[in-house]
Amino acid sequence: MSPLRRLVVLRHAKSARPEGVPDHERPLAPRGLRDAPAAGRWLAQADCLPDLVLCSPARRARQTWELAAAQMGSTPSVRYDPRLYGADAEDILEVVCEVPADVGTVLLVGHNPGLQDLILLLAGEALGGTLQRAQTKFPTSAVAVLTWRGTWSALAPGVALLTDLAVPRGEE
Repeated sequence: MSPLRRLVVLRHAKSARPEGVPDHERPLAPRGLRDAPAAGRWLAQADCLPDLVLCSPARRARQTWELAAAQMGSTPSVRYDPRLYGADAEDILEVVCEVPADVGTVLLVGHNPGLQDLILLLAGEALGGTLQRAQTKFPTSAVAVLTWRGTWSALAPGVALLTDLAVPRGEE
């Protein structure tokens, strides 16, 4: 039987839009600085600790990962992949399909609309109302968990089960 794989998708937390700052360098907003650690706590409590992190190199994505990681108590290897910045679902899938065979859980940190489209592309089935929620909205700091049996290189549209969708929020 093929091993169970898990792709955990984390949209970066709420970013600021300071005047004169290029999109790639936009930092997290105060709400994002609160929500990113909450996402890390959710990942730890849901036992969604990654073996590998694939992260967009955009500042807001890197900050989201760093703040979330501080709540997890583990230090997986991280790849900041420029192909994830501004990527569509098909381009993101290409990056994910390159994951080494010995990796069980990948955390993908990036941007919409690519992440939401990727979830909808991969999810052939879903638990509860997760698919309808993912179709409606995938807000900042949202987390989706997709599982399937097989290899990373064989990940394809419709093969995954969307098992969870959460939107962790920090305290004000």
